[in-house]
Amino acid sequence: MRRWRALIVLGTAQFLMVLDTSVMNVSISQLVDDFDTEVTAIQAVITLYALVMAAFMLIGGRFGDILGRRRVFLIGMTVYGVGSAVTAVAPTLWVLALGWSVVEGLGAALVLPSMAALVAESYRGRDRSVAYGVIGGLAGAGIAVGPLLGGWVTTYLTWRLVFAGEVVVVLAVLLCQGAIPKRPPVGRRPGLDVVGAVLSAVGLGLGVLGVLQSSSWGWVEPRNPPFTVLGFAPTLFVVGAGVLVLYFFRLWEERREARGADPLVHLALFRRPALSSGLMSLVSQNLILLGLFFTIPLYLQVVQGLDAFETGLRLLPVSVTMLVASLGGAGLGRRAGPRRIVRLALVVLLAAIGWLLATIDPVLDDAQFFGAMALLGLGTGLLASQLGNVVQSSAGEEERSEVGGLQFTAQNLGSALGTALIGSMLIGALAQAFTTQVEQDPRLSEAARRQTSVALESGVSFVPTEQVHAAAEDAGLPPHEVEAVTDSYASAQLNGLKAAVLATGGITLASFLVTRGLPGAGGTTGGGRKRDAEDPAPDAPESRD
Repeated sequence: MRRWRALIVLGTAQFLMVLDTSVMNVSISQLVDDFDTEVTAIQAVITLYALVMAAFMLIGGRFGDILGRRRVFLIGMTVYGVGSAVTAVAPTLWVLALGWSVVEGLGAALVLPSMAALVAESYRGRDRSVAYGVIGGLAGAGIAVGPLLGGWVTTYLTWRLVFAGEVVVVLAVLLCQGAIPKRPPVGRRPGLDVVGAVLSAVGLGLGVLGVLQSSSWGWVEPRNPPFTVLGFAPTLFVVGAGVLVLYFFRLWEERREARGADPLVHLALFRRPALSSGLMSLVSQNLILLGLFFTIPLYLQVVQGLDAFETGLRLLPVSVTMLVASLGGAGLGRRAGPRRIVRLALVVLLAAIGWLLATIDPVLDDAQFFGAMALLGLGTGLLASQLGNVVQSSAGEEERSEVGGLQFTAQNLGSALGTALIGSMLIGALAQAFTTQVEQDPRLSEAARRQTSVALESGVSFVPTEQVHAAAEDAGLPPHEVEAVTDSYASAQLNGLKAAVLATGGITLASFLVTRGLPGAGGTTGGGRKRDAEDPAPDAPESRD
């Protein structure tokens, strides 16, 4: 048990970072009431948190190389704890944004890359693969437990207690820092590439901002953007600007490497097949998982009318089977190879998505839904058991923090893409299905169809059918037409949900294409510039014992 003390401390930090976001998501309605604001304002706070994390993750990884990973991990936890304390007592929305979005986001950007590197430093061989399986399982458990814990505390107490509790957990981690081994620095410490840091932060920030805002701005046709570009929604232009800045970042990094200066990211890392495939697989994993975790709560809360706590209970099987699969998958990976386990996980995910599609009905079948959620946790747990170890084992000792920054940048990009793309598909499918239903319903008059069409032009939202019923009554429609519009919207809701879930199935199928470079049974990861002699590939049999 003593050898796992470091993992307990580092795993607690991982769980805390992931739990935080999922708790905030289920507290939106209460935050709106407490701060006397609108949903869009709270969503902006959540978006800013994702932006800060994505923009500064690579920089946080580089600070680990410059100042020492253990030191940066502890500094990041301290910053995160300060942000949690500010959030817990925030009197206004702006203080909430400062404490949660900015301060906690910066703390997480320091903690996560260093945490990934410290796991690799603390364990070797099969112990490392087990450790990364646990870390991956805790990440998924945080996503699933967050709605349950946050829903209960928000419903029966106050959301502020969650953030006050985070301060206590941060203090506990800081008090247990002795469990994290101290290691002397390997080689010289690099300098900070300031221009590269600015370019990466701006490029990633713009890209993630565009993707996150796509559901409210629209991709091409403007919905409700702050401005338009040549009559089009600004989304693709903002994303394109981010890509352009990242292109200049690449040119700058190549120039620095050619001059022998320290870059922010060594571009040669991306030429390692195991590392590239591992990072792309991480993007896919988070895209699928966050896409589903955007869709499923909508089905449970909006369609089925469950509260936040009841929703969390329905999602609990995901966290249980995910943690079990993460632990068991580490051993399977050593025997069968990461590539085979990741592909098996994708097959399991496809089966879970198919099962979930069959459960999306007007009346919830709890037994079928439980089975689908358990299978979903099994698939994501198998993925989590392999990818962190593959990515970190593709790096040498000098590259741990740098690769950790890339690892969590990939995860944040996947999370942003999952929420934005699947959300956009859901709203688009809902609007299309609702329009078709209204046009084909013989109970509706031509005047009612025109009124509904005008309402759709201003945008459609995923809301309870009671709101649609009330809106139809306010529009002066006769009772039978009110019922017809409500029935059409209810049917369109299910079609939109199924389209969104089906889209995650398509992404899962496409994910097979990025698994080719993953190590097979007895394979290697490609190595780093300076791999530790006692640091075998993830499927090597040596143990730290």
